[in-house]
Amino acid sequence: MLETISKKNPAKGVEAMPEWNEKNVVTRAQNGDMEACDELIQEYQERIYSTIYHMISNHEDASDLAQITFIKAIRKINNFKGQSSFFTWLYRIAVNNTINFIRTKRKRVLLSINQMDEEFERGEELLGLVSKETPQRDINRLELQEILNAAMLKLSTNHRLVVTMHDVQGMPHEQIGEIMDCNTNTVRTRLHYARKQLQAHLSDYLKP
Repeated sequence: MLETISKKNPAKGVEAMPEWNEKNVVTRAQNGDMEACDELIQEYQERIYSTIYHMISNHEDASDLAQITFIKAIRKINNFKGQSSFFTWLYRIAVNNTINFIRTKRKRVLLSINQMDEEFERGEELLGLVSKETPQRDINRLELQEILNAAMLKLSTNHRLVVTMHDVQGMPHEQIGEIMDCNTNTVRTRLHYARKQLQAHLSDYLKP
């Protein structure tokens, strides 16, 4: 399991850490500086792990895939040419690993009710998927969990991924396009289609 990184304000009398400079750290890592490699892992491991977990909802598998992602990234770091941010390049590795894992293992994808409530607030169309005002909200949470799982599983991998990146992770269309190797119009189209599909699958739980 990757360690959880917590960033705290430096105590009085303790010198603050220098401002994060991704380009500088990547250059050091490309020159064989293992401390720089560790810095990259610490900087991005939570976001990479979170994204993978939203796709497969299994902590152990997500941790394994995150570690595989960083191992591949460090081994191939000299292939990074700076045409995008390092995080975008790293994210693409994580996404490809996760897609391959899903295709191979066919793991169930879980999307918790709390994540729908707290994290999907970025997508207005998704706010109505599970209404707090309707009687259906009183349904057994585990049963509703299964309904959400089934709805997500009916989406293609690409549509599930774009929902995860945009509505859960809050990533902009442009960055998603870089990661998925498509233009922003394609991202918007996929996101619109995915939301409509989720709305259709969860129509009994939409606001009246």
